[in-house]
Amino acid sequence: MRGKLQFLIIIFMSSYLYGQTVAFETLLKDNISIRALQIYGGKVWYAGTDSKFGYVSLRDTADRKQIRVADEKLEFRTLAQSSKHFELINILSPAYLFKIHKKTLKVSLFMTDRKKSAFFDAFMYDRHHRGLAISDPDENGRANPIILLPVGNYQSGVAKIDFPTYFPGEAHFAASNSNIAMKGSRVWIASGGSRARIFTFQWNKPTKWQAFETPFIQGTSSQGIYSIDFYDEKFGIAVGGDYTKQTENINNIATTHDGGKTWQIQASGKNGGYKTCVKFRPGSKGREILAVGDRNIEFSNDSGKTWTTVSEEKGLYICEWIDRNTVVLAGKNRIVKMRLI
Repeated sequence: MRGKLQFLIIIFMSSYLYGQTVAFETLLKDNISIRALQIYGGKVWYAGTDSKFGYVSLRDTADRKQIRVADEKLEFRTLAQSSKHFELINILSPAYLFKIHKKTLKVSLFMTDRKKSAFFDAFMYDRHHRGLAISDPDENGRANPIILLPVGNYQSGVAKIDFPTYFPGEAHFAASNSNIAMKGSRVWIASGGSRARIFTFQWNKPTKWQAFETPFIQGTSSQGIYSIDFYDEKFGIAVGGDYTKQTENINNIATTHDGGKTWQIQASGKNGGYKTCVKFRPGSKGREILAVGDRNIEFSNDSGKTWTTVSEEKGLYICEWIDRNTVVLAGKNRIVKMRLI
């Protein structure tokens, strides 16, 4: 029935989650692939394939709306929110940056990137309304970011950005809109392919970037870091692997305690394999972490050192904590809510 809660799966978690039960509720089913979510006003906002953008209420699934952002069948794997707008950029060229007013849902085209190499993988704003959209580099290894500040914006070719040159075959993964992380004054971006590195800058110098090597799996176009999250400006985590060999679990999780300068491999050979999204549990002081991949959902209660599979749900790519006990996940044809009860 419309508006009623429908629980699909109930499973028991191990004692590390204090004996709680995990319940999944389907919020939305549709013919869509979703790799970007935002939470606002008690609703889950999403963007995906076929130019689709919309929301579904966390309290009443009958309260929902979906629109087509463009007449073309664009694929969105990014979704950010600033103070007044949701903002999204499609993959492939030409890349269109759309703004959607939060109150009226009026769609406007803000800018167009016609570079042949344009392929935007992630887009994020911090709480000070400073935004970054990251694209794959051009054929010469030059970066193509869009940096948006409250007083204006920097773009590659408009303001000189001191961005390290990419190695041949190095790029980003448009897997879950989460290979960008922001905390305090710092921003981090993860790469993959021939190299798995961490790029970083500070907001007071948005054109001055650094790059740090990692021991993460790397070397082929399908390997590398797919998602990062930072608990504070020092402690962060990266997950990923190889999407063509999803059961492999060697060197696909790493943590840093110095703001991304150095990384330590965790649980190599002892985790559930390829992951596309990772998020620290709110209020856990960095100890509890959720990681999602196409094959399963895993949880760590010791800052990433060990992992336990809490669900074998398939086809989920992205996760966002609503509160300490509620997570929203999305992926192939659906959005679900997972609750700890």
